[in-house]
Amino acid sequence: MPESVRTLPGPGSPPPAAAGAAREGSHEDGPVDVLRRLVAQVLGLAADAVGPGHGFTELGGDSIQAIQVVSRARTSGLLLTTRDVLRSESIAALAATARAADGPGATAGPTQRPRRTGPLAATPIMAWLGGLDGPVDTYHQSLVVRTPAGFGAQHAVRVVRALLDTHDVLRLTVPGGAGAAAEGCVVPPPGTVDAYGLVEHVRAPDAADTELPALVTDRIRAARRLLSPADGVMLRAVLVDRGPGQQGRLALVVHHLVVDGVSWRILQDDLRTCWARLSAGEDLALEPAPTPFAHWADLLRADATSGRRMGEAARWAETLRSAPEPLGGVCELDRLDAETAEHRLTLTLPPDVTGPLLTVVPGVVNGTVNDVLLTGLALAVLAWRRPVTGPADSGTVLVDVEGHGREDIAGAPDLSRTVGWFTTMYPVRFDLGRPDLDDARTGGPAAGPVLRTVKETLRAIPDHGIGHGLLRHGNSRTRPALAALGVPEIGFNYLGRFPMGDAADWAAAPGHDFALDEADDGLAMAHAVEVNAAAHEGPDGPTLSATWTWAANACPADRAHALAHEWFAMLRALVRHAQLPGVAGLTPSDVSLPGLGQADLDAFEAQFGELL
Repeated sequence: MPESVRTLPGPGSPPPAAAGAAREGSHEDGPVDVLRRLVAQVLGLAADAVGPGHGFTELGGDSIQAIQVVSRARTSGLLLTTRDVLRSESIAALAATARAADGPGATAGPTQRPRRTGPLAATPIMAWLGGLDGPVDTYHQSLVVRTPAGFGAQHAVRVVRALLDTHDVLRLTVPGGAGAAAEGCVVPPPGTVDAYGLVEHVRAPDAADTELPALVTDRIRAARRLLSPADGVMLRAVLVDRGPGQQGRLALVVHHLVVDGVSWRILQDDLRTCWARLSAGEDLALEPAPTPFAHWADLLRADATSGRRMGEAARWAETLRSAPEPLGGVCELDRLDAETAEHRLTLTLPPDVTGPLLTVVPGVVNGTVNDVLLTGLALAVLAWRRPVTGPADSGTVLVDVEGHGREDIAGAPDLSRTVGWFTTMYPVRFDLGRPDLDDARTGGPAAGPVLRTVKETLRAIPDHGIGHGLLRHGNSRTRPALAALGVPEIGFNYLGRFPMGDAADWAAAPGHDFALDEADDGLAMAHAVEVNAAAHEGPDGPTLSATWTWAANACPADRAHALAHEWFAMLRALVRHAQLPGVAGLTPSDVSLPGLGQADLDAFEAQFGELL
């Protein structure tokens, strides 16, 4: 049986040299070569698969991965923005926009030193958490990584201390508990949280690889119960140590108030950096975030009451107007049931479907993966409710969409190294009319107009929807009216792409979900039905996994299962649709001519041939 003991402080002996611990990049590499390598790493591609002429989105990159590229480029001495990465036509063009980290313009950002500690204004998503019914003090996310042979207890304490001292929000204290974050939070100075007391050391020298997932999961469950936002305990760590000759496991359990999917990518990179520096006998200090989370929260608070945001209020009210069809309106129950294992279903699309779904299909409309996934979802909802509504269906689907929230607003601060909970949640109304669902389900021409409509609907939303949360939770004048309108019945979240199956040190360990929300029993669901999807990069290519959950008092299990399978059927259909000749084309948001509609673009294409 593994023995669980508390770690002892002290520097310990120097760790053995870590394989692959050299710093990223070489001073002899030019910007193009550096960015080719970084893009390949982030996308999980072979180095020779990314050439100077390849575009980031063409290779399947999304906005979350673009943030990773910005962060790693900064470490390699190059300054970029997320917008640069997403909009550049090629790696070569991206390299031309890069600035040296120590060159002219390298001090982009606020001219005054940004605030890192002290009172923190709750962001909209932090305030949203307080509105959930049930226990939230243990609402957390976790990451489990492979640790190098020789990584011991004293190393774990030093690494956790470095994370706590670097990322201010990990030290957050919420005096009234997590549910009272909107009433007051404080970020104390570095060094005020004792890392030694947060690390559990589990000796398991005889544990086989197949036994580790159950062992680690059990310790994560125990660790989450020790989280205490009121006492500033937002992080717990568990080291499963299998001795000096074998890889172990390190689990980080972090309250959701201070972490999100993008943050985990930052923290995982920091773990690699810490080990490289420990191995080289260097100082463990990590680069601080250019924009601290407390400063970002101040920017959001000011933006919530700006005239620009106030002008969006009517738009959001119109989006949330009632619709009669199921999963086309807002939740009407006072309290949805809590999520349970019995009301959860996970499905996976294989690489031969997921690969083109992430790359080829978005290219049909010069769009993004989110455009494609939400098109499939909207079509699936229409087909799923067709037996109930029949031809009278309005063709409207209302979805609460989650976004990463690191938007270019308020002076476009650099958030590529900022850890925190940035998530945005905003309603989107897709008015699709009455498409030929049978034709769309076979991948026929009917899928094309729906894909273009979904893309244009999403493009018309200001700042990727960040304004809804600001007005709903951060503005006392607009909050009551928006709160009275309720929330959509269905929630959608695409977490991006994650590498899986990698046996290297600090890679995500098998048998554990990456950055999925967990809570104690009794926390009510926020939507009647929710789907969380993520793409996982494996040795045979990417797969798309989707986990569906539903409130038992709002949706029968057989209907939830039917919707889940219908979504994947529509996604397969979109892959087939992308193979049809002549389906690619521009949409109005791709051109700068005001007043030019989709019918005009279609007429130009019919007369002069494809524009793409």
